[in-house]
Amino acid sequence: MNLLGTILVLLVAFEHFYILALEMFFLSSKPALRTFGLTKEVAADPRIKTLFANQGLYNGFLAAGLIFGLILDSSVIQLFFLSCVIIAALYGAATANVSILYKQGLPAILAFIVVLFF
Repeated sequence: MNLLGTILVLLVAFEHFYILALEMFFLSSKPALRTFGLTKEVAADPRIKTLFANQGLYNGFLAAGLIFGLILDSSVIQLFFLSCVIIAALYGAATANVSILYKQGLPAILAFIVVLFF
């Protein structure tokens, strides 16, 4: 694995660990409210907190899978989890906010290309 591929995969993994933190632990913070377009009242609703915590857990699994792939030096595992991120970004862009495609999908697509071809 080349250095650029490792850096890009780490970047995608850290982005998803960051999203996990916002969704699971800091939903009422200013960065989370701004990122997710929520008000403090909505973020305080226990049902919303549960939904976001669930999403955060999934983001954590994506990040953990990418780190696992790096530890094992397995491009197959990295490509699988990058594919999952890309699919999630496409779905998020189609159903929630198109900016997800650029913020989460683009880094994963770049990482995928580098891991696959270099």
